[in-house]
Amino acid sequence: MHPEIAPIAAGLGISPEHLILHGRDMAKISLQALHGKPQRGKLILVSAITPTPAGEGKTTVSIGLAQGLKKIGQSVALALRQPSMGPVFGRKGGATGGGKSSVRPAHAINLHFTGDFHAITCAHNLLSAVIDNHLFLGDARLPPERVLWKRVMDMNDRALRSVRTAVGKPTERVTGFDITAASEIMAILCLAESLPDLRRRLERIVVGFTPEGEPVFAKEFRVTGAMLALLREALMPNLVQSLEGVPAFLHGGPFANIAHGCNSVLATRMALAHADFAVTEAGFAFDLGGEKFMHIKCRQAGFAPAAIVIVATIRALKMHGGVALDQLTQTDTAALSRGLENLAAHLDSAAQFQRPVIVAINRFHTDDDAEIALVHEFCAARGVPSATADVFAHGGDGAVQLAEKVLAALPAETPPLPFLYQPDDSVETKLHAIATKIYGADGVLLTDEAKAKLALFARNGFDKLPLCMAKTQDSLSDDAKKRGRPRGFTITVRDFEIANGAGFLVALTGTMMRMPALPKVPAAERIQVTDEGIMSGI
Repeated sequence: MHPEIAPIAAGLGISPEHLILHGRDMAKISLQALHGKPQRGKLILVSAITPTPAGEGKTTVSIGLAQGLKKIGQSVALALRQPSMGPVFGRKGGATGGGKSSVRPAHAINLHFTGDFHAITCAHNLLSAVIDNHLFLGDARLPPERVLWKRVMDMNDRALRSVRTAVGKPTERVTGFDITAASEIMAILCLAESLPDLRRRLERIVVGFTPEGEPVFAKEFRVTGAMLALLREALMPNLVQSLEGVPAFLHGGPFANIAHGCNSVLATRMALAHADFAVTEAGFAFDLGGEKFMHIKCRQAGFAPAAIVIVATIRALKMHGGVALDQLTQTDTAALSRGLENLAAHLDSAAQFQRPVIVAINRFHTDDDAEIALVHEFCAARGVPSATADVFAHGGDGAVQLAEKVLAALPAETPPLPFLYQPDDSVETKLHAIATKIYGADGVLLTDEAKAKLALFARNGFDKLPLCMAKTQDSLSDDAKKRGRPRGFTITVRDFEIANGAGFLVALTGTMMRMPALPKVPAAERIQVTDEGIMSGI
């Protein structure tokens, strides 16, 4: 039996009437808990170097850092994303931290949790079904081939990337499935501030275009009220706790490679309103989740992180330096030095947002002390504070030094956040800013298909929205095979998608797909349940 969540909520000052229990160890928090509560906390953003199969442990370090802050007497809360069952059963496995820096109840969180992903999937597919119903009845303003709205499911399934519906009927069309984490409704839920805001965002979803090029909005199908009913409870943030009792608001789960990669605005507001420090993360590396955190989430919600933590591991840095996965336990300072170029790239990117940046070296038990010292020397030479975080093995005790380094770096007042582009800039200007200043590219190339789609969107004013880049997480470039710090490359944008309800334009680069595939050996194969109902393998 896990510890109860009610005392955790009480410790935050959340009134019992604002607590909606899901069993004894999980709860949803009413939005009324924010009324009259100033956003008193300082926001700490945790990001990372470019991920590798060797692991970086961004969520684990986020949890460990929060536990470290608690260890030294600070009032702290976490604001994190919920896991998607796609990665849980696919390549990655669970996403609740690791070792002594985890949130609980882990199995429940990794599977159905409080039903938010189910609600988002249902709301999205309700709109899909109603659109197809209007096509069948012949009273829609758009023909079948002009519908952009797909279906979603919370599972990796490459076979559903392209499907044909209404086969043999006049409304037959080619469409497909995205993963729920890539649904615009996921992004909308994560950026909405209230039920009225959620309604407005749902109504302005663009589901397609007329033959004349005019947008067709979701509100025309008269089911945004029903969608809102499905999402009413899902809009409320979830409250759980870490192994050491740090409150954790887990809410929303967009991926950072195919969506904007941040937990909900409301979860972040809950953490900022009820604690002195709010530790949050942005998905994958700083080039993806970090950049989108700044230009999408912070721009819309008015947030400004007080500090940025970049997580690195010796193992991942050596992979970026050319070491094979099965050779990572061998000391190789030359490869490590080469791999530090990837860390340097992310430090350069983060520095442009004019916040203190701290490097957290997430320690593995196989790490060599001399290699750890080399990373500290590299950071010191750049004037960047660094700390070794042994949070998997030791929890908060292993993050005390990191917590102290973060506190020491914080400014007395958090300055306004500078942006690398402005909303009125052209899409080409925005793309160039992100590609050259964040990825290190020489420039951007748009395919003819992308140019045609952009022209359609621009005619309707959608080119003034922020950009959400859909790019591989495995490289700073759009080629997943290029590890380290690639140079002399161009980013290719092959298509655009509109997320008007969420408030951004999606640029699809390289071969990035919004429905992931299962690996050769899915993580699902190692999950078991005993006759007594005990789960293992997640």
